[in-house]
Amino acid sequence: MSGVKEINGDAINALAEHCRKLKDVGFVESDNIDEVALGNLNSVKFLSVAGTRNLKWGSAAQVLSRLPCMVCLDISRTDVNLSAITRFLSSSQNLKVLCALNCPVFEGEVDSNTMQSHKGRVLLTFLNGIFKGVTSLFADNSKNVTDVLQYWRRTKNRDKNLDEIVVWIEWVFSYSLLRIAENNLKELDDFWLTQGAAVLLSLLRSSQEEVQERAATAVASFVVIDDENSAVDCQRAEAILRGDGIRLLLDLARSCQEGLQSEAAKAIANLSIDSKVAKAVAESGGINILANLAKSMNRLVAEEAAGGLLNLSVGDDHKEHATGALANLGADEKCSMEVAVAGGIHALAMLARTCKFEGVQEQAARALAKLAAHGDSNSNNAAIGQEAGALEALVQEAAGALWNLSFDDKNREAIAAAGGVEALV
Repeated sequence: MSGVKEINGDAINALAEHCRKLKDVGFVESDNIDEVALGNLNSVKFLSVAGTRNLKWGSAAQVLSRLPCMVCLDISRTDVNLSAITRFLSSSQNLKVLCALNCPVFEGEVDSNTMQSHKGRVLLTFLNGIFKGVTSLFADNSKNVTDVLQYWRRTKNRDKNLDEIVVWIEWVFSYSLLRIAENNLKELDDFWLTQGAAVLLSLLRSSQEEVQERAATAVASFVVIDDENSAVDCQRAEAILRGDGIRLLLDLARSCQEGLQSEAAKAIANLSIDSKVAKAVAESGGINILANLAKSMNRLVAEEAAGGLLNLSVGDDHKEHATGALANLGADEKCSMEVAVAGGIHALAMLARTCKFEGVQEQAARALAKLAAHGDSNSNNAAIGQEAGALEALVQEAAGALWNLSFDDKNREAIAAAGGVEALV
């Protein structure tokens, strides 16, 4: 349950009474939770209170550490303190994993060198390295791998109990990293470059579609540092590029699951603001993939894909191809609307007016012409008329077409007979 403002004791007690085999539950992003009632969830193995505010950690630690079946606890993005975490690690009966990502109070109190693990229990924090903590769950032959989650996915004859734990870890990592990416705190810049990007790349490889989708959304969010000016952090974008993230995202964009398509397309669009990433997307067949997605019946998928093509049309190496794809999309009325919603009219007018590459100017003008070709059935006509440089581009496109046709004597006569000369003058 996410975002429930208050979770009172009656609700938790009813859950405990009527769901006696409940194994996994999350009360996340809540303002208040009755921490005493949590002690009645005797069957729960996996519990998350991530992002919850106003918990009384003294009593919460005392109650939760007595839960007989609890194996994994997520207290990420809370104001938990060192005393409570010490209590969890020292007193919990069966606890194996305690996840405490981005807990500022605790991080300000603790010496990272002294909080590796306790009695075989694993503490996952930003301080001691996320992957390093997960690695300690495995046998020695995983110590040298760079992506411990991928190591686990490829392992044969896996331990069933450990499987459950790692599946849960993927879930809580994807959820917390998404929330952290959305907040985009300046003080976490170093984390994203040293740990966060690598974890997101690993989560994109997950077998859980929900985890993949959240990871793609997090990539789309964490790379943007200024929404208003469409500015991205090039170091973060290129960290995704170096980690084979473009291939992973393009693979997800080809998924049959529309949520994955939309979030992958959004991530590709945002990453493509960086010129190096845009080049990699184009060289990996991304323009064709996005062009196909822009024809989707799902509005969100189509809009994100159109936005990706617009960002790709800025790059010098692939302007003409991407702009041509937009022109082709403009021939379809529905797609033309998605291109317009994504900011296509302004972008195409800018390309037609200022781009130094003749082929791109022609493609941009052709795209504008197709966006305007649907008469009164949509609002593109009016929008194009109001966009500086758009009408001039259309006139130049028409003039250029007539000029090319006029090299043939018969065409020249036909153009004159049809009033083409007067129209151009």
